[in-house]
Amino acid sequence: MKYDYLIVGSGLFGSVFAYRAKQAGKKCLVIDKRSHKGGNIYCEKIEGINVHKYGAHIFHTSNKQVWDFVNSIVEFNRYTNSPVANFKGKLYNLPFNMNTFYQMWGVRTPAEAQAKLEEQREEVKASLNGREPQNLEEQAQLLIGKDIYETLIKGYTQKQWGRKCTDLPAFIIKRLPVRMVYDNNYFNDKYQGIPVGGYNKLIDGLLDGIEVRLNTDFFEHRAELEAIADKIVYTGPIDEYFGYKFGKLQYRTVSFETTVENTPNYQGNAVVNYTEAEVPYTRIIEHKHFEMFGPDIDVCPKSVISKEYSTEWKFGMEPYYPVNDELNNALADMYRELAKEEKNVIFGGRLADYRYYDMGPVVEKAIGMTIL
Repeated sequence: MKYDYLIVGSGLFGSVFAYRAKQAGKKCLVIDKRSHKGGNIYCEKIEGINVHKYGAHIFHTSNKQVWDFVNSIVEFNRYTNSPVANFKGKLYNLPFNMNTFYQMWGVRTPAEAQAKLEEQREEVKASLNGREPQNLEEQAQLLIGKDIYETLIKGYTQKQWGRKCTDLPAFIIKRLPVRMVYDNNYFNDKYQGIPVGGYNKLIDGLLDGIEVRLNTDFFEHRAELEAIADKIVYTGPIDEYFGYKFGKLQYRTVSFETTVENTPNYQGNAVVNYTEAEVPYTRIIEHKHFEMFGPDIDVCPKSVISKEYSTEWKFGMEPYYPVNDELNNALADMYRELAKEEKNVIFGGRLADYRYYDMGPVVEKAIGMTIL
């Protein structure tokens, strides 16, 4: 065998695994069918701005080992995710906190906000008449009340999933963050930020000194590639690895309309969600706000924005979000059982596990693996 590990996919899981394997004295070959490294965290430089080509990625974790690890590769900045929701031209802070409640109802104290929430929850309980919520709409209203549901959840969720909220299962939204403080920080994690210079710096650091072949499709050269490595780390779709033996898993996917705007500051925030159903896109990302703060924003005279459109995944499109309903979860479990029988193959990452992961848990899982 020429290599100890063949790593299929140069995204975050594959790149962290390759870095750890190299540290352990192992020889790795990383392949990727795309023309660039980094998977979905790849950034494209436009007008001097690092544009998140496959959607916004914000690193956050409470695991100090993970935070110290990524910062040992590249320094992370102090970006704090504080999205804003736009509903018919009116702006609301997210996640649901005292700013949101003031904007929604004019309440100023936690006691006033709690009373308003309880009033709305009681109305929903009365309408349910003792039965459990049967769909996402009922579950969401039970958690947060009708006003916030109708304004900030309903339209956005229906665009995100391409289905009415009454047709979505209740378990999708079993909990919603409710904060009785004036705090717009979206995440509860202790650490968050963006690599200084963009995510390409992180991937380049992880793969430094490791052989990488781009424009290389594992399935087009499978026999040849399997023959040159002792073990395989596979990060692609798990159903594709097994030739769709039990059928194809379903995903939601995202398309982007990216434009250069002739202004140094288009919307004043990195993320603005559009929560009304009539607006076709789910949100607008202004990429410069991930890395430029204060007066730095005006140094760059232009800005780059991306409008995100959520659509149903079709074969050949980029899979983004697993559809976590009973049918797909049962199908994924069948593939996971098959994966256990592959003694020389390690499956990792969102596609190989058929689970949606934030970046922190991906890194945690990869660095926690024993390199044999």
